[in-house]
Amino acid sequence: MAVKITEECIACNACEAECPNTAIYSAGVAYFYDGAEHPALSDDYTYVVPDKCSECVGFYDEPQCIAACPTEAIVMDPDYVETKDQLMAKKVKLDQIGR
Repeated sequence: MAVKITEECIACNACEAECPNTAIYSAGVAYFYDGAEHPALSDDYTYVVPDKCSECVGFYDEPQCIAACPTEAIVMDPDYVETKDQLMAKKVKLDQIGR
């Protein structure tokens, strides 16, 4: 399951620096994935790219962005439920293609 950032975000970007997969981007900033640039997923607040979020599996025991957030804006995203094996496979893919 990827994490998502809700409208409670205060755009401090504390979470962005904690993400080992570079899955977190500032509002309005395009993201890079699989060698291509993609339009921002949110123009209103910091966002997470679900295809790049592995919940920190392979790096840490829990998502680091949640602990770094000074608000409660980062939550688990029920639209992206994945097993630990799927999350590890995502991490391996990101290692191969570059973040």
